[in-house]
Amino acid sequence: MPSREFDQRSPGRRARDEQIAAEPQKAPLALPPDALTSPLETHLGRRRRPVAVAGVVENGVVRPIDPAVKLPEHTRVIIVTSEQI
Repeated sequence: MPSREFDQRSPGRRARDEQIAAEPQKAPLALPPDALTSPLETHLGRRRRPVAVAGVVENGVVRPIDPAVKLPEHTRVIIVTSEQI
């Protein structure tokens, strides 16, 4: 039998979880019988692959070295440095 873990939620969080659990379940969508099915991936949008781009830090701002590199707004980046901070 697995051991139970100590509940580390705050009282407010525990109350919200209980409130959500007590809500009635929503009814399934009323779809027409001839509705087409599609895989979940079509609803998730296009997947982007990670890309490595060389850059330089100037005045605390990271700038790609190649001016042809254009990143979409709110792109998540991981900064890897060769020196200790």
